[in-house]
Amino acid sequence: MHYPTLQHGIWHNAPAEHPLDADGQLQVVTAPGTDFWRETHYGFTHDNGHFLAVKAPARFTCQLRVRGDYQELYDQAGIMVRVDEQHWIKAGVELSDGRAMLSSVRTDGVSDWATAPYPGDPTDFWMRATVDAGVLRLQVSADGTHWPLVRLCPMPIAAHYQVGPMACSPKRGGLRVTFSDWTLGPASGKDLHDLS
Repeated sequence: MHYPTLQHGIWHNAPAEHPLDADGQLQVVTAPGTDFWRETHYGFTHDNGHFLAVKAPARFTCQLRVRGDYQELYDQAGIMVRVDEQHWIKAGVELSDGRAMLSSVRTDGVSDWATAPYPGDPTDFWMRATVDAGVLRLQVSADGTHWPLVRLCPMPIAAHYQVGPMACSPKRGGLRVTFSDWTLGPASGKDLHDLS
């Protein structure tokens, strides 16, 4: 089976600056007031964040490296897995409460939000997502080798998904992020506690 690269992606709200070089390194500079969120607590819906959507099959594992310069509240970058505007998850680093946090937002009609302090270097990390039989497994890595679990949750079963790099800056414009080391392939099938 052929698995697409970032060059095959289609932008959901393309930023003004988003060069993608031949080696698959993507540079993004966010527009102001960009975010993905639905309803919960705030009462608003935003679906104008930057997301380079690559078509993935019903079962897959993908990962990418994220390097960002987070400066303002809610600056965020990472990975997104999406079925439609009401069913998606985003995960990565987000600036909140004065520090860079490991953050994930799952949306099933409305959004939830989970955060935890990230012990690694928040300006340079990897995210991995595996979808298999209605389950999404999110992992993070400081080195691209060791992958502790971030989240395990239901994901609507679909014939295919959109997956790829995501960045938003709800309070400003100008968050600079570099995405690289993209891979997309079959669902890994590893044991839940296999951190390789």
